Amino acid sequence: MSDKKVGVIGAGSFGTVVANLLAQNVKVKLYARSDEKIANMRVNRENAGYQLHENIEVCDNLQEVASECETLFPVVPSSGFRKMMRDLAPFLHPYHTMIHGTKGLDVSLPKGMSIDDPEAYFTRENVKTMSEVIRDESVVVRIGCLAGPNLAREIGNNQPAATVVASSFDSVIKEGQNLLRSEYFQVYGNKDLIGIELTGVLKNIIALASGALSGLGFGENARAMLISRGLVEMIYLGRELGGNLQAFIGLAGVGDLVATSSSKYSRNFTVGYRLAQGERLPDIIASMNEVAEGVNTIKIVKKFAEHYGFRAPITETLYKVLMGNMTVKDALTYLMKIPLNVDIDFI
Repeated sequence: MSDKKVGVIGAGSFGTVVANLLAQNVKVKLYARSDEKIANMRVNRENAGYQLHENIEVCDNLQEVASECETLFPVVPSSGFRKMMRDLAPFLHPYHTMIHGTKGLDVSLPKGMSIDDPEAYFTRENVKTMSEVIRDESVVVRIGCLAGPNLAREIGNNQPAATVVASSFDSVIKEGQNLLRSEYFQVYGNKDLIGIELTGVLKNIIALASGALSGLGFGENARAMLISRGLVEMIYLGRELGGNLQAFIGLAGVGDLVATSSSKYSRNFTVGYRLAQGERLPDIIASMNEVAEGVNTIKIVKKFAEHYGFRAPITETLYKVLMGNMTVKDALTYLMKIPLNVDIDFI
């Protein structure tokens, strides 16, 4: 094993699983902010329900992580990603490599305005992927992302899985593959960084809708219809945001969409399921230990589509559900009545 160290920033469930994957091949510094979480990891060698690999060292200092690790894996919620980058940026250099694992969007709005503000606007200039945030806030050049059917629970239990490392740099893809690949974990490469990021973001919308279907008691025919039509909507949205078709029909697109639209371990699926069971969105969010990125993604993408004047019927309908203007059952009835005569028209 090499003496080099790799840093993981963010000790949620997926960050912990990524750290354990890396630790099979290299020494890892795992950064966390919470004093309570750090103390527990140091004493019990456990976090988020997973035992920490012996090659993981817990850390509470960003400067220490950046100075000792040339390759960094940020895995933090999108809502805190830009602040994390601003805190980390003074310690970064052009020789660093960053491969993030965050499936969300960043929105820059005027001070005092939130994404729920009726006056909030969403254009390609103020809606950014995490790689664009890294580029905005730091001098790092070699940037990549992780995306794919990567349910933390299954990977943490050493069940077979795979991911995609995307980057415009072949060296970043190769680095990610060498660091992450194991007997149970396959790693593919893709040059369309923005497209692969967007697949991981947009599938959260469909996963939430799929959970709602299950919550209403509908079966696999309905889910198959939703997933297939959802993929079409993802491709249209992805193109508007700067991605390519190929990203959406591979492992990070179809693969991730199928996994998160069918699993009780998916946070977004869980939100949709509980909404259909009659729970209120604020109560659901308050009860969850980690962020379901799909909620904010629906709000952002709905207004983005509205600004540019194109239709995204699944996203628009889910937005009404989240805002309390439509029940889940009424949303499904509405979507079933939309007249669509063409199955595929983007190839």
